[in-house]
Amino acid sequence: MSERRTSILGALLATLGPISMAIYTPAMPELVTAFTTSDSVIKMTLSVYFGGFSIAQLLSGPMSDAFGRRSATLFFVGVYVLGSLMAAFAPGVEWLLAGRLIQGVGASVGITVARAIVRDQFTGTEASRIMNLIGIMLAIGPATAPTLGGLSLAAFGWQSIFFLLIGFGLLVCLSVFVFMRETTVPDRSRARPGSLLSAYAVLATDKKFIARSLVLGGSIGALYALATMLPFILIKIVGLSPTAFGLGMLMQTGAYFFGSIALRYSAPRLGGDRCVEVGLGLIVTAGLMMVLSARVVAPSYLSIMLPAAFLSSGIAFLMPHLTTTALYPFPKIAGSASAMMGFIQMGSGFLAGVAAALIGMPLIAFGTIIPCMVTIAALSYAYIRHDGRKKRRA
Repeated sequence: MSERRTSILGALLATLGPISMAIYTPAMPELVTAFTTSDSVIKMTLSVYFGGFSIAQLLSGPMSDAFGRRSATLFFVGVYVLGSLMAAFAPGVEWLLAGRLIQGVGASVGITVARAIVRDQFTGTEASRIMNLIGIMLAIGPATAPTLGGLSLAAFGWQSIFFLLIGFGLLVCLSVFVFMRETTVPDRSRARPGSLLSAYAVLATDKKFIARSLVLGGSIGALYALATMLPFILIKIVGLSPTAFGLGMLMQTGAYFFGSIALRYSAPRLGGDRCVEVGLGLIVTAGLMMVLSARVVAPSYLSIMLPAAFLSSGIAFLMPHLTTTALYPFPKIAGSASAMMGFIQMGSGFLAGVAAALIGMPLIAFGTIIPCMVTIAALSYAYIRHDGRKKRRA
């Protein structure tokens, strides 16, 4: 496929997971009342989504290696549509949790295949450029999703949000069916348990791959975890309406968009490693701001969203180069490598979301959990740099 087609299809697939998360967040406080339950239970609807997403990636990636990117995508997006239908017609919170879990399982194929089709066809600077372009386009969907979700909630109620997701899932299926070309040679032996475990053993024992994945897990995972906290902080503590919350989220995703634009123009001059360092500087600054925001400053829209904007812009700088360099050594198991990387990212978000639900105080979780995840990302990159210097001296 051409660079443009790969970028557009990759962006559409990559946004499946984030849009499904972001469009739903304005409705979370209302769902507490609708299902006569607690904040913690509704937060778990995001956590089980993360859990299904992260674990299923370990299956969807190898399935795309074994049966082809196109077939695996159509199957898993079909599962996603089924989960969306269950959530839309949920008679109780248990059915909502089940629907969100199945949604996460189906959405797992999106980012996994998006990265794999880039790795299948492009390498080096070209691959980083496409990943950056996907990042720019990725910012548009999640930027508008909370706003659309808040407006839909106000006009038609919480069920309408899931109907929108059903429509989006069907759009993805149609686009893949019409425009996607197969980018790998399917090998069904890769679906065998022995081959699957062997591929993951190779990845799990590659220290550089794990370290790069932990940088992304600590940063992108922090952004996913943040999504479980922001609705309750901004709506229940700061006092925004669901519609205002949706509009307010434009600051976070807008920061990611402008970070991606800045990266596109600065990457040729700075180089990949320097861009990653700029990104880490931004996310560490965000972590420090969150610590101060939760403990020193009275909660307000800016005290919460300004650190979130720094975090988002930092992720935009570090994601393309780290993703490309992590996947480059594994051309034959690109789907599995992409899945393992995604598992670490979403697993981090899942565990942090569970921890936030257990803490029960979203502002304290905001000022504690996210800074800890940012610290993990910074330490992981410090290991990569130290290992690189040690090998050069040798």
